[in-house]
Amino acid sequence: MPEYERRIKMSRGDSPSLPPKITKNVVHDLDPNFSSSFPASDDEDYSNHSSNFSGYEPGRMSGEASPILMSPWNQPSPFQPSPWISRGFDSSNHDKNGLLENSKLEGLVGSIVREEGHIYSIAAMGDLLYTGSDSKNIRVWRNLKEFTAFKSNSGLVKDIILSGDKIFTGHQDGKVRVWKKNRQDPSNHKRIGTFPTFLDILKSSMRPKNYIQVKRKCTTLWNKHCDAISSLSIDEEEGILYSSSWDRTFKVWKTSNSKCLESVKAHDDAVNSVVTTKSGLVFTGSADGSVKVWKRDWNGKQMKHNHVETLLKQECAVTALAVSETGTFVYGGLSDGSVNFWEWEKQLSHGGLLKGHKLAVLCLSTAGKLLFSGSADKTICVWKREENIHNCLSVLTGHTGPVKCLAVEREDGQSSCDKKWVVYSGSLDKSVKVWKVSEKLPEMQQTTMMQSYVRY
Repeated sequence: MPEYERRIKMSRGDSPSLPPKITKNVVHDLDPNFSSSFPASDDEDYSNHSSNFSGYEPGRMSGEASPILMSPWNQPSPFQPSPWISRGFDSSNHDKNGLLENSKLEGLVGSIVREEGHIYSIAAMGDLLYTGSDSKNIRVWRNLKEFTAFKSNSGLVKDIILSGDKIFTGHQDGKVRVWKKNRQDPSNHKRIGTFPTFLDILKSSMRPKNYIQVKRKCTTLWNKHCDAISSLSIDEEEGILYSSSWDRTFKVWKTSNSKCLESVKAHDDAVNSVVTTKSGLVFTGSADGSVKVWKRDWNGKQMKHNHVETLLKQECAVTALAVSETGTFVYGGLSDGSVNFWEWEKQLSHGGLLKGHKLAVLCLSTAGKLLFSGSADKTICVWKREENIHNCLSVLTGHTGPVKCLAVEREDGQSSCDKKWVVYSGSLDKSVKVWKVSEKLPEMQQTTMMQSYVRY
């Protein structure tokens, strides 16, 4: 069986496949996590498209379909005749960050659409939002308006990591590119490096021992990905960047000098996600259905990542990973729409299975006690953790395509007893939506809250 057919078969697991109808919104690259197309109306008018936020429903069970309540947003575009469209946003009633002033308002507060490309990656820091798409452009937003942009001739942008004034981007061509933001002029971004560098590739190519086999009939240099990068993760204290790839490896880079410190043959199929913790643990999730734990050790000046254990081994693909801020909870999104989680006491133990989506979970993000899961079913589930119990607080609806990426920032000026978060979601419907979510529940919801998880 051809490699691409086997990837798709493994990634689908037991989940229903997306409708095979081919439309204008076709995903051009082969993603091992979901079907290559999604339904969209050719006659859809973005300025009149329905968007809504559905709050918690006491009667909703964990395995039911995500509800989609419809309410029209008819905000005219302030960017005409430019192709940018912003809806659900009243410019006469917003703060300096471009969000509605009413601090009690939750749900969808803004949306940006451009007929340019599907949104594959997103990252936020302060009042700046970075988005990457299959158009090769990396766009920077401020107050829901385009602030600046820079372009890489590398294919679609798979992931974005922000660290100080540096921006790391992972690409379809298997390379990591490094950009630097000018401190005096934040609209100015300059590319300052590529992992690996041309010189490192040239030096390594001189020695036959530097070539490794990562897949059947695929041999490459040990310090070079031979397939698309799927995700990035950074340990800022150690100055180390991790990149995972569909070539079944993850690589470790020194951010200060662009050197590849180690290449690890991690899985038997595409590595879809990599996350690192402050304790030196690294987690990888793969289309082969496994989640593996790696421990970072230093032997003098040499770095070595040793396989500690395998947390999960199953038929359906692991599509996304996330770790809580405290590092005590690890989450793994699956292609069947569920989320596994593990908790750390003296060791990692399986905590349960969260069921809130009908199709594959494509992205995960944590903030405070909250977990956000974005899915191919076009919704975002918001989960709240109380000790080791997870409840589904709400379902964010409004995207018309799979939710591919998430970024979460804490809203300024909020009290510790009522944390509010600004959530950015990027989708294959070519839009970015902005949501406000609170950790605090109304009293009547607290008394009727039902657990949306299965514990083993």
